[in-house]
Amino acid sequence: MNLLSRSLCLAVLAVPAVVVQAADIESAKAGMRERVPQLDKLKAAGAVGEANTGLLAVRAPGPEAEQFVAAENADRAILFAELAKKTGGSAESAGKVFAKQIAAASKAGVWLQREDGGWFKK
Repeated sequence: MNLLSRSLCLAVLAVPAVVVQAADIESAKAGMRERVPQLDKLKAAGAVGEANTGLLAVRAPGPEAEQFVAAENADRAILFAELAKKTGGSAESAGKVFAKQIAAASKAGVWLQREDGGWFKK
């Protein structure tokens, strides 16, 4: 194996790959749409909040909120990976943009996380 081939091989192995299929993206979007009514209820109850990462966070621990947040965040991660792929950015930066959009569109009373990590009710 020559030096170039070896370097390429090492570079490929060093980069974590998230392979997102079109079916995964559509499934994630469908899951998120289906969860909107329950998401609104949990937000209104203060059980969950929108973190500055674009992911949901449990504010009031309980099995319902925790399971819901895990499912929602898994789908959001798929979408963030796809956005990163399309824009050439990172999933983390896609999540932060999403967080800002969600914060701007959130109803009064929803828990939101500031850039510094502090929480507030809109």
